[in-house]
Amino acid sequence: MKVIVLALTVALVAPEFAAGKTYMYNYEAVLMGGLPEAGLARAGVKLSSKILISAEAPNTFLLKLVDPQLFEYSGIWPTDPFVPATKLTTMLADQLLTPIKFQYANGVVGRVFAPEGVSTTVLNVFRGILNLIQLNIKKTQNVYELQEAGAQGVCRTHYVISEDTKTERLHLTKTKDLNHCQERIIKDIGLAYTEKCVQCEAQGKAMKGAVAFNYIMKPAATGSLILEATATELIQFSPFNIMNGAAQMEAKQILTYAGISKTPVAPIPAAYIPRGSLQYEFSTELLQTPIQLLKITNAEAQIVEVLNHLVTYNVAVVHEDAPLKFVELIQLLRVAQLDKIAALWDQYKVKPAYRHWLLNALPAIGTSEALRFIKEKFHNDDISVVEAAQALISSIHMVTADLEAIKLIESMISHHKFKANAVLRELVMLGFGTMVHKYCAEIPACPVDLVKPIHDMLIQSVAKREIEEAVIALKVLGNAGHPGSLKPIMKILPGFSTAAAALPLNVHIEAILALRNIAKKEPKLIQDVAIQVFMDKALDAEIRIAAALVLFETRLPMGLVTSLADAVLKESNLQVASFVFSYMKAMTKSTAPDFASVATACTVAMRMLSPKFDRLSYRFSRAIYLDAYHNPMMVGAAASAFYINDAATVMPKAVVAKARTYIAGAYADVLELGLRTEGIQEAILKLPQAPVNADRITKIKHFVKAISNWRASPVNQPLASVYVKFFGQEIGFGSIDKAIIDRLIQLATGPSVATYGRKALEALLAGFSFHYAKPMLVAEVRRIMPTTVGLPMELSFYTAAVAAATVDFQTTVSPPLPPNFAAAQLLNSDIEIKAAITPSVSMHTYAVMGVNTDLIQAALMSRAKIHTLVPAKIEARIDINKGNFKIQALPVRGVKKIATAFVDTFAIARNVADLPAAKFTPMIPTKSAKLSRESFTSKISSKLASFAASLSGEMSASSELIPVDLPENIIKKINHNTAFAKKMCAAGPVIEKIVIEIQVGAKAAEKIIKVITMSQEEETMEDKNVLLKLKKILRSKRVSKSSSSSSSAQSRVFSSSSSSSSSHMSKQEIIDLKFSKAHVHQHSISAARASSRSSATSFEAIYNKAKYLATAMAPALTILVRAVRADHKIQGYQAAAYWDKTASRVQLIFANLVENDHWRICADAVLLSYEKVTAKVAWGIDCKQYETQIFAETGLVGKDSAMRMKFTWDKLPSSVKRYAKMLDDYIRNAAQMSGMGMSKAKNAQKQLKLTVALTTEKSLNVVLKTPRMIIYKLGLTLPVYLPVGNTAAELEMFRDNVFDKISYVLTKSQAAQCTLVNDKLTTFNQRVYKNQMPESCYQVLAQDCTADQKFLVLLKKDPALNNKQINVQIADIDVELFPLNNDIMVKINGITFPKANLPYRHPTNKIQILMLGEGIALHAPSHGLQEVFLDTNTLKVKVVDWMRGQTCGLCGKADGEVRQEYQTPNGRLASNSVSYAQSWVIPAESCRDTSKCYMRLESVKLEKQMIVHGEESKCYSVEPVLRCLSGCTPLKTVPVTVGFHCLPADSNMNQAEGLNSIYEKSEDLKETTEAHLACRCSAQCA
Repeated sequence: MKVIVLALTVALVAPEFAAGKTYMYNYEAVLMGGLPEAGLARAGVKLSSKILISAEAPNTFLLKLVDPQLFEYSGIWPTDPFVPATKLTTMLADQLLTPIKFQYANGVVGRVFAPEGVSTTVLNVFRGILNLIQLNIKKTQNVYELQEAGAQGVCRTHYVISEDTKTERLHLTKTKDLNHCQERIIKDIGLAYTEKCVQCEAQGKAMKGAVAFNYIMKPAATGSLILEATATELIQFSPFNIMNGAAQMEAKQILTYAGISKTPVAPIPAAYIPRGSLQYEFSTELLQTPIQLLKITNAEAQIVEVLNHLVTYNVAVVHEDAPLKFVELIQLLRVAQLDKIAALWDQYKVKPAYRHWLLNALPAIGTSEALRFIKEKFHNDDISVVEAAQALISSIHMVTADLEAIKLIESMISHHKFKANAVLRELVMLGFGTMVHKYCAEIPACPVDLVKPIHDMLIQSVAKREIEEAVIALKVLGNAGHPGSLKPIMKILPGFSTAAAALPLNVHIEAILALRNIAKKEPKLIQDVAIQVFMDKALDAEIRIAAALVLFETRLPMGLVTSLADAVLKESNLQVASFVFSYMKAMTKSTAPDFASVATACTVAMRMLSPKFDRLSYRFSRAIYLDAYHNPMMVGAAASAFYINDAATVMPKAVVAKARTYIAGAYADVLELGLRTEGIQEAILKLPQAPVNADRITKIKHFVKAISNWRASPVNQPLASVYVKFFGQEIGFGSIDKAIIDRLIQLATGPSVATYGRKALEALLAGFSFHYAKPMLVAEVRRIMPTTVGLPMELSFYTAAVAAATVDFQTTVSPPLPPNFAAAQLLNSDIEIKAAITPSVSMHTYAVMGVNTDLIQAALMSRAKIHTLVPAKIEARIDINKGNFKIQALPVRGVKKIATAFVDTFAIARNVADLPAAKFTPMIPTKSAKLSRESFTSKISSKLASFAASLSGEMSASSELIPVDLPENIIKKINHNTAFAKKMCAAGPVIEKIVIEIQVGAKAAEKIIKVITMSQEEETMEDKNVLLKLKKILRSKRVSKSSSSSSSAQSRVFSSSSSSSSSHMSKQEIIDLKFSKAHVHQHSISAARASSRSSATSFEAIYNKAKYLATAMAPALTILVRAVRADHKIQGYQAAAYWDKTASRVQLIFANLVENDHWRICADAVLLSYEKVTAKVAWGIDCKQYETQIFAETGLVGKDSAMRMKFTWDKLPSSVKRYAKMLDDYIRNAAQMSGMGMSKAKNAQKQLKLTVALTTEKSLNVVLKTPRMIIYKLGLTLPVYLPVGNTAAELEMFRDNVFDKISYVLTKSQAAQCTLVNDKLTTFNQRVYKNQMPESCYQVLAQDCTADQKFLVLLKKDPALNNKQINVQIADIDVELFPLNNDIMVKINGITFPKANLPYRHPTNKIQILMLGEGIALHAPSHGLQEVFLDTNTLKVKVVDWMRGQTCGLCGKADGEVRQEYQTPNGRLASNSVSYAQSWVIPAESCRDTSKCYMRLESVKLEKQMIVHGEESKCYSVEPVLRCLSGCTPLKTVPVTVGFHCLPADSNMNQAEGLNSIYEKSEDLKETTEAHLACRCSAQCA
């Protein structure tokens, strides 16, 4: 055993190439791509050659290829052979036969040297050969692992060495795991915005690769001789299903020892320069698109040729190959020099069509040259602002990020022309951040100096209080997402810097949101910052919610989620609590792998939070998150929406919506939209009301003036702002601020509006035509990686599209208009319009896997082409005088197909030296396709087979791609779809045009084509059917009698089971709905006669007088929709409407114009009275097959106003019955879910009856009776108040202003209400407490706490009368409401206003006072005060919805924050309701006050000394306590618990300064003291 180990130790030495010898090897390398199954197409490349290696100097060797041969492959594997690429071999012979030098020591390849004439692509092939002899052999180990450098990077490599003692050979196996590389050589293009999803790849990666090397070596004294070396590399790619196969690239190398020669390898007479190491170097393949191979000899000439093609063949309609040509133009521009491109631009910039194509293609070059071109041309005024903006948007996202591109955009930021335009500067600024982000995605260690200019800009803008500059700087840093920006951003965050506190809210929000992209790289750092912001309860709720949003995006660990949940349990702000709770609840259902740990943590947290927060309404901030992820397919999508609410605003303060996609182990935030309504609320509150009786123009001027006043006010925040993010990068934002308002007002009030309108009208009348084409490289996603052979393998996805539209618009006016015509003259003209629109789109999509260089391509390609052309030619004629409107859709000649789609997959091999010899091989061979059809035919019946054979001529090439073993169910589906296609292609009559014509008025009869009258057969049958009608009536009476008895029985069942009652009717009575009519038919001769006959009889009498009104009168309206056929046969539909004014009858007849077709629809409606309408709809042959009747009437249910609708039918089509059954099921399910009552019943058959009774202004009783069911809902609450009762009286103050009336009923329904009954007060937030009122002192009940102070409502208790008095101060009036002798009195400005004179309406402002029931109500909704109501028992105050969060007083803020309800005037939260209520007392000035209020608020000293922190202390209250004035004694007291601040007992506190600042001190303890409610003062004081 010791001998063997010793032998191995001696033998384990690296390969050696001895000096003075030339080692000869045979070499073959094959690179093949395709699907793993045999019998399908593959594409590949092969290189075979002899190799000579000889030493030139110690550790320096020469490598030369002898007789190299290149082959290409595109065929069915494995039967088809490789094809020699003779011309390519000849073209590359000089480079392939040139020897290269390399350093080699101890089996490790060092630097590589080659002449300049050897291209990087060819040198990479040499590197593939050198990669075979790269061996890191350890002399003392047989099995080991290391990170080894190779052609593909530094990757994890396993070595296993064994010895065959019999043959004296060493066997070495080396395997490389390409998925675990310390430094993987790979190039991604178009993937900078995607993020790797590590958790998604836990079960399998979309791309997997490995290389296995096997060596047979012969030991020698100084080194080993490689006898044979083989390498097999397999790269598998499966973007969707990693379980069931994938496309793959397989590379094989074989190096076989052939002997030793004494002739050394001689280098060529050229300078050998260092060309890097063994590692692969990227070359021209980065600029080479894999979808086509071009032989570029003269780039400029070829560009001109392609431009000519694009301009010539895309004029009227987009050419089918336009996308491919556009990609060709891009590729040619990529290889052209900038000066050549500039010359082309100078040549074609005056030609709009050429200019347009160039400007769209230049950004797709993808290099910094595109940015340089845009900058230079904009500087020289060669391109407009719009063109520059469009080009910049495309360039920023398509240009590869490098230092040069970053410097170019940085220079644009300071360029005076870009700074002068706000839009361009915004694009450039945001683009700078995006470019830095893309650069750092490729180079993780990117320097912080890249974003330092933005850091400086942020610091300077904050110092100068330039808020807009600070915001845009933060957005740029947010786009860049550089971790080095964290410290500058933290200086803007509140709580981390004292200077940050003075900044406005929107800056703080932007600073927090700027952390989101940084969090993707450094989540732990962002978590530490964001959690501190969230925990700071002194901050605005919106800031804390934004911090929570950022926190959740960092994929919080369990500990932080639990900390958040614990904080929410103690949270006093319900907006914050609701947002975090809803986010956690939504995350519990997440299926996305990257959020799996967060979902688990949130599930645990929900057990802590659910009982407390699950019932919060949607008035509070919410987070909504939905996702779906399919694990085997590795695809998914997620959508989230966040709205940050505030009861103080009309709309949410902020709304954010985001969409994310998962695919192939990566994810991307595709789109994000955000909206902040920052200054809208403030603007609404500051808009004064226009005079009530002002006309429209005056109101508009008043509004403009109000906006002007808002502009003049010192407000920094904009009305609203919006931003858009694309793939996590903000591409644009905007705000409505004062500058925009200024421009809009200038435009609206200036003369330019009328001028522009006049020019637009004249342009329409003169006619116009234009053509527009928009090419776009929609997607260019590429991953390029080297193979062990040395050739690059590429995975790519391309989508290019070209859309175009041609519009031709012509107008003819008869009689012709004079030069200075008035627009009103068009109403008296005959206008004829002709329009031709030809929109067309062509789109190509390619998916490629294989070898892609500028010399040779061998790849598997999937291609999809879509081309659509939907032309339309329309003529319209409008003659308002004659009431004629006519539209004609004319045929478009020469269009055979409106849409084509073509999809195929094939293997392709081609080389630049012999492009005509390119070979395309379909993925499925022709023989297999024939077998598929034979198998398909044998499996179906002979009938279906013959039918399929009849379709064979129409089946496209794609129909040949049917697998041999197709399942039976798929065969049936294919056959069914084919039959459907056959049916759709059936031939029909030639349609010349489609005409739609509308005729109104006296000439409507002239357009009637088919006159509908009663036939002779119908007239004869009328008399014969009398007896049948009598029998039917008698039968119906018997049925109704039996049904009424069953109904009464059912009624008894109802009454026995019902015990609840309504206000004045029992529940059973409401369900039965004893509907009483309150109307008389206007067609009755007398009321007595009307009461003795049914409405149906009245309707039938009118109907029978003239079944078809066409016999008695001309139609009022005729509508024709017809097709003009070449055979002159009539085809189409006719609708005629008749109006019988004397009978109040409307009839609509809809008929088919086809000859001898009697199918029609007849609809009749008769207004029997102002309270009843009856309608009848019949259809079918001569309107006799099916019939329904509808009755609608108003009346009473008890004393409540009601409406009843009845729907009856005799016979219905089976399809209608089917849908009716579905509707019935839906109604029943909806009724059950909504909590409606349901009961089985035997009601009248073939009848539906709906009764609605109005019980209050905002509630209804609804009962629906079906033949077998009664569905009812009592007290159904409406979202708005109906204009009846009290609401109708309140609407009188708006007179005829409909918009104000609508606004009133809407605001009334959403108003916040505060009530006081006895001493129990219910706040706006529905919190109830007992208000122990002080005597004779006013308390602030409700007040507008904004700077405008639009209203003030005071409450006072009068001890003499023992009642409550209300004082309302609003606008310029002072209103007092108070009870007196069981009645409510009114004083306005101190003068008693008699109740007989009510209602009172303010002469200029929208304020009214009116009697309401037993009390009096004041309404002033335009001032924020919806209602103040007082009667002898109840006091109510309502504020409009837009005042929520803006009020204060005893009723609270109306912001929904119940936990912060007891907020005192100084902003402090009182500990109990007594302290809170007393804080809103208006104190007296002295005991001589006329109001007889003898109390004031003061800090009191605790009567007993306390031991605090181990020492005796004296304590003073930090909350004010109500006490009698000096010289007055308390008559009534109440205990109150307040907080106290304590000082050492021996300390001296200055009475003046100490008590003034005591309310700002901290609270040390809580104790109970006495508060005074009534006082009596001494005579000396009074």
